[in-house]
Parts: sequence; structure tokens; C-alpha cells
Amino acid sequence: MVNLYPFESTVERGGDFDSCIENVDIGGPALIRAGAKNHASVTVVVVAADYGLVLAEMKANRGATTLSLRKSLAAKAFARTAQYDAAIASWFAETLGEQTPETTVIAGTLAEALRYGENPHQWAAFYRSGEQRLGVATAVQVQGKELSYNNFNDTDAAYELVAEFDPKASAAVAIIKHANPCGVATGKTLAEAYGKALACDRQSAFGGIVALNRTLDEEAAREIVKIFTEVIIAPDATDKAKAIVAEKKNLRLLLAGGLPDPNAAGLAFRSLSGGFLVQARDNGLVAGPDLKVVTKRKPSDEELADLIFAFTVAKHVKSNAIVYAKDGATVGIGAGQMARVDAARMAAWKADDAAKAQGIGASLTQGSVAASDAFFPFADGVEVIADAGATAVIQPGGSMRDGEVIAAADKAGLAMVFTGMRHFRH
Repeated sequence: MVNLYPFESTVERGGDFDSCIENVDIGGPALIRAGAKNHASVTVVVVAADYGLVLAEMKANRGATTLSLRKSLAAKAFARTAQYDAAIASWFAETLGEQTPETTVIAGTLAEALRYGENPHQWAAFYRSGEQRLGVATAVQVQGKELSYNNFNDTDAAYELVAEFDPKASAAVAIIKHANPCGVATGKTLAEAYGKALACDRQSAFGGIVALNRTLDEEAAREIVKIFTEVIIAPDATDKAKAIVAEKKNLRLLLAGGLPDPNAAGLAFRSLSGGFLVQARDNGLVAGPDLKVVTKRKPSDEELADLIFAFTVAKHVKSNAIVYAKDGATVGIGAGQMARVDAARMAAWKADDAAKAQGIGASLTQGSVAASDAFFPFADGVEVIADAGATAVIQPGGSMRDGEVIAAADKAGLAMVFTGMRHFRH
């Protein structure tokens, strides 16, 4: 039985270089690997949770263990030393400022074997990395069915989005379906924010994920449970809110203990055939001073606030993305379109449908603003936005036809600002 020096926990609590090096175990991994290699006659244990299993086997086999158990424990031992070495290598690379070390290793600990993957014919599991980022990986599930692969993916997307909004400034709610928002809003209370988010696309919200940036309260819980919802995730929940959610026994309630920092650095991975891509997490943010007004008309203070809100949401929408927003709420979202102009059309069409469902004569995009996750390659997207009734546009800029796009905005009387920052999401 070998317990390694606590290198990972030393790094986690912010130990200095010398402390971290002092906690690099040398003999322990060698003993573990030697024992694992000789598993035909050696039982190697690296996880305290396996002590009981080994004792039970010894009791049942006159002080001995079976070969099948020793093989299983050997495999676990090699995985543990690999994980330990990966943590050391990653820490060294980060300490040396190496963004792209020659060799990189990804290690995780099995948290849960899932029923299946994105589809029933695919197996799946959820592994925790060593990153201490608040969210679905740290959350406590208070109630409800076990999370599915798609639940994990969508809940992570929802919580990362809602964390963009400071809970001290306003309540915020994001409703997610297939990793795309179908409604996002801020408000004085969570109930108000939820109502505004739901109004964007009530149809798509059915069976969605609801993320909140504040403690779930009784008022908000009562509104959320009125329609079928798969998951609610929040930093915390009041006892009364928990009791209301408990009336829906299958509804999953996750409490994350806080919000992830949208400014924090981190890594994002994507698998490819024969390899994987690594990039920095998109922690880019824009504020008023970052914006460049490029049209004759400047946006009003109200338009500016909605422009920044819309662009923040667009960061979390699959590209190509267009987001219409008004009064701190999305009113139309066009996601995942191959042509940017079609994303603008889709978002406007969804807003028209939402208005009809609410018995409103004019489209929800009337008097709104629009955000684009990337530049407009042609003026047609801006023309669609103007026809939808929007009054201002925010986009990164940088197209060869920026002049034509700006001219189209001026012709329509729109205010337009450039961010200089793109938010592709695939």
C-alpha cells in the first residue's frame, strides 16, 4: 500500500516552487510500478477506497488475493502513476510559461459511468480533471435522475454563460438547449430574469437547462417548474426552493457552490482523428472603452448596454451567430448557420414567432440591438438586421468589405460599433 507525496494538493493550495518540488515523490511511484509489474505475486493498492475490497478478498481466500483482483489493481496503479506524472509535467510547463510543451498528457479521474453518450449506441463516462473550476464538475446533485452525457454538456454551457453576469449587478438566467442558448436575460430578481429569458423562445425552452447566477429562491423555483425542465444549476438554493423543485422528482437540481470566473485562464480540448486540439479558454471580454464607433450615429447609453449584453451572449452561441437583444434580454437568437445572413434571418424569424405566441403585434426585434460573433462579410446581414427593426449593431470588424457594411448601416440609420475581438464557437 503506497500513498504518494501530496504534490497535487500542494499545487492546488498555491505552494511555492520549492514546496512543490519537495512534494514530488520519487520512491513511491517506483514502488508502485514495480509492484504492478509483478502483479502475479504482488497486490498493489494506491487508493484507500480499495482497502476494504482487498481485506474482503483476503478474508475469503485465507489471506490471499485472486489474480483477477491483482490485475485490476495493477492497471489502477499504472493509471495513478501516469496521472501523478502528468500533474507534475503540466505544473512544470505552466511554471516555465510553456504554452505548447513538446509532450502533453491529459489525465482524469472517473466520476461517473454514464448510461450512454450523445446517442444510445455510444458508451460514455464523465471524468474529473484536476482543475478546480466551479460548475457541473464540482456541483452537488440535490435530487433528480442521473445526468446524461447531453445533460453534462448542456449544463456546462449554460453555467459558463450565466457566469458572465455579475450577480452583484443583476440577476441573470440562461436557458440552454443542445449547448445553445434559447433565452438569456438579466433582471432585478431571478424570477424576472427567467420570465424575460423564457419569452425569447418558449417552444425551445421546453426540456432545456436553466442556469442562474444567484441562489435559487422560492419565487424563481415556482416559475421554472411550470414547464418541463431537465436541469437547474445555481450557486445555491433556499430550503423553500428545494422543496418546490422536489415536487418534480425527475428534475435534476445541481448546486455548484459558486460561479466560475469568466476571466480565468484555462484550456479547452477537442478530439480529432489521430490527435486533439488544445487552445486557451475564450475568456475575452469587451467593455465600453473597448468599442469603436464606426457609423455616423453613436449608440445611446441604453443601446450600448444592450450591445455589450448581446455580444456577451453571442460568445456562447454556435457560429455563425446573431443575437438580438432589448432591455437586457435576448429577443431572437440565430445559431450555427453556414451563412451569417441566414443567422440574422433565423433570429428575426424566431422573434416573429415569439411575438405571435405572446399576442404582440410587432416583432420582438423592433427597437432591439444585434450582435454578431464575427465580422459581416457582406452588407446583406446588416440589411436584414435593419429590416428586422434593430437600431444598433455590435461586431468585431475586420472584413475586406467593412466600408460597404458601415455604409449600409449609415443608410439604415443604425449605430455600429466594432469590438476588435471575435468569438467563433464550434
